[in-house]
Amino acid sequence: MDFSLLEATRTSSKPTFSVEFFPPKDEAGEQRLWDSLALLAEKSPDFVSVTYGAGGSTRDRTIRITAEITARTSIPTVAHLTCVGATRHEVDEILTRYKESGISTILALRGDPPGGPSAEWIQTPEGFNHADQLVALAVDRGFSVGVAAFPDGHPASSGNSTRDVDVLVKKFELGATFATTQFFFDVSRYQRLRDQLSDRGMHRPLIAGILPITNIKQLIRMAELGGTPLPKVVIDRISRFEEDPISLRKEGIEIASELATELIAIGAPGLHFYTMNSAHSTLEITAQIGLR
Repeated sequence: MDFSLLEATRTSSKPTFSVEFFPPKDEAGEQRLWDSLALLAEKSPDFVSVTYGAGGSTRDRTIRITAEITARTSIPTVAHLTCVGATRHEVDEILTRYKESGISTILALRGDPPGGPSAEWIQTPEGFNHADQLVALAVDRGFSVGVAAFPDGHPASSGNSTRDVDVLVKKFELGATFATTQFFFDVSRYQRLRDQLSDRGMHRPLIAGILPITNIKQLIRMAELGGTPLPKVVIDRISRFEEDPISLRKEGIEIASELATELIAIGAPGLHFYTMNSAHSTLEITAQIGLR
């Protein structure tokens, strides 16, 4: 399937709906993934993406799971691909495996070094140093390519939003057709990034990433890793449910639904849900906001 997010967003007045999974560590986790995907498939996602683990640690599982999703379902699949721990030749081999599996779209990322986003980046010998090099290779190989965007700033940019926009513009100029954002909680940050891109003549779809809150410790860890500030109002709303997971999930659904409603109101072309391999919160949010 030749899947283009750019065309999907141009031909629909409603935002695209997509979900993200990570490769499970064991058989029980894999069954949970398939169960969750089966539930979400009923909502006809525009695409499902599958991540790499930290430092590219789940590469083989990512390739296998992504290929199986493509084989088992009719949902367009977007495979993550990073520069971490791989030579150019190895990256090219992975692209070949993706193509043989029927995958036509990848999300090209530099990826985090093994020590996390704030650790020093060390280029793999004969590998790539930046995601734009990965974009160029994948486009040359005939893939549709998406990239990452950071409304709150890339962890390595030290608050230099102009540099972040420059990097994103270069990826679009090299052939990327859409961007998916890191999760965020401040819609004005998303709008600012979109306006900055528009001012540069870039009108590619900027798909908004949403993380339904289900676990406070998990949220804090992911926010620290990704450099995402947690607004006081969000902390205040969830902290009272630290010992009440059911109420916490309900509040997380409310927060995400409010965020999604605001994004739809300002014309976000798509909403991308970081599911953490669970369908329930995402299903409730989409029902609440009438997305599907």
